[in-house]
Amino acid sequence: MPRVEASELNRLDRYPFVVVSWVDDDGYPVSVATTFQTDAARREVILRAPAGDAVAIPTDRAVNVMGSHIRPTPGQGYDERRYLQLWGRAAQQSEGRTVFTATRAWGWDEAEMPFFEYSERSVPQSRRYLELLSAAAGRRIRPRLSLGWLALRTTRLPFLSATLIPVLLGILIALRHGAFDIWLALLTVVGASLAHLAINVTNDIFDTLSGADEANVNPTQFSGGSRVLIYDLLTLRQLLTVALALFGGAAAIGLLLVWFTGSLTLLLIGIAGIAVGIAYTAPPLKLVYRGLGEIAVAIGFGPIMLLGAYVVQTGRLALEPFVVSITVGILVALILYVNEIPDRTGDAAAGKRTLPVRLRPDTIIGGYLLAALLAFAVIVVGVAGGLLPWPTLLALAAVPLALRIHTGIRQHYESPYTLMAVMGTNVNLNLIVGGLLLGAYAATLIATALLR
Repeated sequence: MPRVEASELNRLDRYPFVVVSWVDDDGYPVSVATTFQTDAARREVILRAPAGDAVAIPTDRAVNVMGSHIRPTPGQGYDERRYLQLWGRAAQQSEGRTVFTATRAWGWDEAEMPFFEYSERSVPQSRRYLELLSAAAGRRIRPRLSLGWLALRTTRLPFLSATLIPVLLGILIALRHGAFDIWLALLTVVGASLAHLAINVTNDIFDTLSGADEANVNPTQFSGGSRVLIYDLLTLRQLLTVALALFGGAAAIGLLLVWFTGSLTLLLIGIAGIAVGIAYTAPPLKLVYRGLGEIAVAIGFGPIMLLGAYVVQTGRLALEPFVVSITVGILVALILYVNEIPDRTGDAAAGKRTLPVRLRPDTIIGGYLLAALLAFAVIVVGVAGGLLPWPTLLALAAVPLALRIHTGIRQHYESPYTLMAVMGTNVNLNLIVGGLLLGAYAATLIATALLR
């Protein structure tokens, strides 16, 4: 009979006592606590007889021996969590001592593996358990979320700000140039939002099929995809249906806008946007797998979104919205850039050669600072060249935040879960700069109206 290694038994010495569990003759679980002593040389555990009138540890069936530890931290929860379980059989000895021989061992130590990573590594085991449970019950048993939370997770709705900022900026710049139709503006916002959500769902499908999401055991609040397929919250067919419905809605609104405006330019921008979004993860191009994801995102959420919204209102292209779109596109691309850092191990395993996979940490960290400063420099150059109104310089107030993010990336590059706070701040950088630009254009419009 195989025995666990002595190193596993030695880990048991970290606990003051163990709980021994088994199933009794009537099919009920029984547990008793007792002290113990390990004999690593013989790869055995000596269990002392339970205190008082407790039942004796049986020797005629398999038993489970578990040591566990958890420390409550007031106001925070629990930490220093760890456990070790041994599975095997016991044999009676004299003087109330029982010799336990373990044939299997498993456990977890928070000091060695973060809780979220441990949970993620346990997903395949959980799925196997649900499959066995489904077979025994004669019906499909799967995890469930309420419809609202499932929709939020599936579409990654909170990232919709990356669409709303460029679209609203495009509309405001068009208004500054004397063109505005509220119904076209509303249709633009809805259509662009549906396209963004459709692309999010499509990306999840291809990342799951490629194995990138399954290989990623360090997903965070901002990275790692929705994981609805990994967690079996939706089937592949259901997710494809959602993607097609979202794309269908976006295409219908896009064609309606083209019909209303009669703009061939708008049609070409719409086609380019959908093409870039799908090519981001879909074969054969798979742009993000080739280290081109940031460029695709910068183009899609910069010029395509912002210029598209501008063209809906004016029917033409212009230099001012294009210049603003460069700043917006860079900042949205930097969200992807930072979010790829904790995913790099899983991405590399799946052949997803993102920039953090391809480049050294120092290069990635320095690249963030360079790109962020470039985004702000575009605004300065635009104002100096007379293309942008001077209030847009208010966006420079966010420069210290970008510098703080750069420092945070350097400090937490190797720790996915402490980096998560930096990732959230990086998302906020896009919101703050976008909000300042929107405010600057709104102030410009108000000032222009008052001076007439």
